[in-house]
Amino acid sequence: MKTKAQKLSQIEAGAKELKTSQTVVITDFTGLTANELNAFRKEVFALGGTMSVIKKRLLKYVFEKEGIEFDPKQFEGQTGVVFSPKDMVETAGTAYKFSKQNKLFKILGGYEVSEKKFVPATEVVMIGQLPSREVLLGQLVYMLGSPIRSFLYVLSEKSKQTK
Repeated sequence: MKTKAQKLSQIEAGAKELKTSQTVVITDFTGLTANELNAFRKEVFALGGTMSVIKKRLLKYVFEKEGIEFDPKQFEGQTGVVFSPKDMVETAGTAYKFSKQNKLFKILGGYEVSEKKFVPATEVVMIGQLPSREVLLGQLVYMLGSPIRSFLYVLSEKSKQTK
């Protein structure tokens, strides 16, 4: 059992993380081993974020300290909170990939700090399924170049016919 001072320091630390974060993803890690949870922490750390285990009641105070109305008591299980300076696409992508590898790991929802908007779990998962920015840009370049390639093919075939 934590003392009042420990709880206050955890709230302060959470509020500090929230201030520097662009997005927050809330997860349920019930049933994961310590090694699996540490592997996820490493992935989040590579993004520049942190993953903390905060009780729901204390998490509510963290959000209130920043003037955000949000009640995490609606979630079941143990809450792991990912604080990330990256946008929701990158953060949700990391959490989604980990949830695909570990079936016990669940995404409960997210929060866009800059917009002060809660994002339901279904939307966080859909955002997490999106390809990376580089892949999307590659697909766009391919689509833009496709009509030109088709036109050049038609011209080359036409030139072969006239010979």
